[in-house]
Amino acid sequence: MEQDMTGIPFRAAFVGLAVALGLSGAAKAADEFIVVQSTTSTANSGLLDAILPQFTAKTGIAVRVVAVGTGQAIKNAENGDGDVLLVHAKPAEEKFVADGWGVQRFDVMYNDFVLIGPESDPAGVKGGKDVVAAMKAVADKGAPFASRGDDSGTHKAELKFWKEAGVDVKAASGGWYRETGSGMGATLNAAAGMGAYVLSDRATWISFGNKAGMEIVVEGDQRLFNQYGVILVNPEKRPSVKVEAGQAFVDWLIGAEGQAAIAGFQLEGQQLFFPNAK
Repeated sequence: MEQDMTGIPFRAAFVGLAVALGLSGAAKAADEFIVVQSTTSTANSGLLDAILPQFTAKTGIAVRVVAVGTGQAIKNAENGDGDVLLVHAKPAEEKFVADGWGVQRFDVMYNDFVLIGPESDPAGVKGGKDVVAAMKAVADKGAPFASRGDDSGTHKAELKFWKEAGVDVKAASGGWYRETGSGMGATLNAAAGMGAYVLSDRATWISFGNKAGMEIVVEGDQRLFNQYGVILVNPEKRPSVKVEAGQAFVDWLIGAEGQAAIAGFQLEGQQLFFPNAK
């Protein structure tokens, strides 16, 4: 598998995944596909590469994934550039449905965020369980912090923690607070280069190849809980939505087979996502 410079498996913006179910399934897959607007962590971790062929084998429906930050994925879905939304920012997802862009939101799985930092730990936060207190200590020390700054689910969570810590990161921008405007892998790479702290989802951190000199410094705070949801884009807003195929994917993902596929995905002996569809 090709590797990008972050050490995370490289995937183009669109990842086409099709597994045929006999000759008829192959013919069907050639003609029928859906587009899933997804957060980067589900793609970069390898989860989608692992589970989507199982869905295609069962249904003959191919899945093309657009892997971007949650904020951009939501905008893309609103613009009609997708059939299904798979992201991790529940308030934004609920607003997406409330505004009529989505049919219904379902919990799919969860993992957690972790605060990563240099082994030298200039802010003295290593081993802590309070992410807000740790981030306030980073600000108080003026220790470098790398932010995605891209309206992703991770960035939204990070901004929430800064607000709870009473830290004005806009005022600090360009100083100790550095916004990369990039995805999680690139931001982790930048943090490693700067010796900076950074908030990451655990799956991307485990997948990240350039860990030299960096480690998890804070984990286990219940506020670091990271929920993922799935939504069929509303065909009343966007008539191009492939309703039957898109709903088939949603139903599979939150059903027994999809949930088992998620639970079975591991990297380096660790389960990266935990299914919790109701």
